[in-house]
Amino acid sequence: MNFEEYAAKPLLAASGIKVPLSVLAYDPDAAADAAGKLGGCVVKAQVPTGKRGKAGGIKLADTAEEAKAHAAAILGMTIGTHTVEKVLVEEKSDIRHEYYAAVLNDPVTKGPMVMFSTEGGMDIEEIAAETPEKLNKHAVDIRKGFSVGDAEALIAGLDLAGAEAGVAETLAKLYDAYMVNDAELLEINPLIVTGSGDVVALDCKFTLDDSAIKRQEELATKGTPDKLTELEARGESAGIKYIELDGDVCVLANGAGLTMTTMDVVRHHGGKPANFCEIGGEAYTKAKFALEMVLAKPGIKSLVVNFCGAFARCDVMMEGLLGAWEELKPDIPVFFSIAGTGDEEAIRMLKEKLGMDPLPDMSAACKAAVDAAQKNSLGGA
Repeated sequence: MNFEEYAAKPLLAASGIKVPLSVLAYDPDAAADAAGKLGGCVVKAQVPTGKRGKAGGIKLADTAEEAKAHAAAILGMTIGTHTVEKVLVEEKSDIRHEYYAAVLNDPVTKGPMVMFSTEGGMDIEEIAAETPEKLNKHAVDIRKGFSVGDAEALIAGLDLAGAEAGVAETLAKLYDAYMVNDAELLEINPLIVTGSGDVVALDCKFTLDDSAIKRQEELATKGTPDKLTELEARGESAGIKYIELDGDVCVLANGAGLTMTTMDVVRHHGGKPANFCEIGGEAYTKAKFALEMVLAKPGIKSLVVNFCGAFARCDVMMEGLLGAWEELKPDIPVFFSIAGTGDEEAIRMLKEKLGMDPLPDMSAACKAAVDAAQKNSLGGA
């Protein structure tokens, strides 16, 4: 779950990191009132996505009238897929230096990663691509944590214009905030040093680990849930995890890992998955709903069904799917991969009901689905 800046910065403040004074405003008049109290200010669009400045969603204002005009222009604009419904009016800061700081879940080390760069204000992707030598990283052993000493080692050798101590302390506090709030990502960009030497978080991006929502129920109320498509909302209401993608090869499998692997194999063979949809042990009772969803996406051209009997038996899953098949009667090419517990019975049922044989393995089924989709795209040529 992503958090907008106004909801993320208080987490930093609670951990002792300095943040500018700010006021949340939902209309231009409220923005003007806030500017009247703060003086020179910045009017910032509040949406759970980046690149707000490039989209025109961040404007400087010297007067309340300017702040009102900027708010009027920003409110209602679209940034990414989000409509701006509120702005943060924030006091101006005396910026002398800009840095980048973050703590995130690192898939390589399978633990927290603290990152720091002197290239503040840039996207992390740009930093990594253009100046990788300026992106310092520290993989954290969660049994030991991340101390001020670790932070000092991370920034050793960098010219931070005398702000080394303040930056190191801020990095240690950032890690504490990351841990306390069950973050997947906690990023400050830019982390600034002011003319008076203060180290201040000028922006904040926070992503809460979805699996921690039950532990962070009060915090989760302040987040911005992902915007669901109509099909994704239907899946959520039915208790089926469905994610709509931009491809044309439908995927229906049991288990999240197997579904992701199936999608990867589709891509390996040059295709593009149309969805993520896994039904697992609930295939018997929810197969009809799941099949309806994967078939409802416009522009689909083929379907791969991948059943692997482990916690759920292939024959039980196949029985549920075939019941749905008889009712929905799909009219696109479909290719099956069936293996594991109950596979012989499932294969027999597939032959009897649909007169079909599964492909030898998952790779063959995915390749056949990709080939069929490509042929369909060429009009059967």
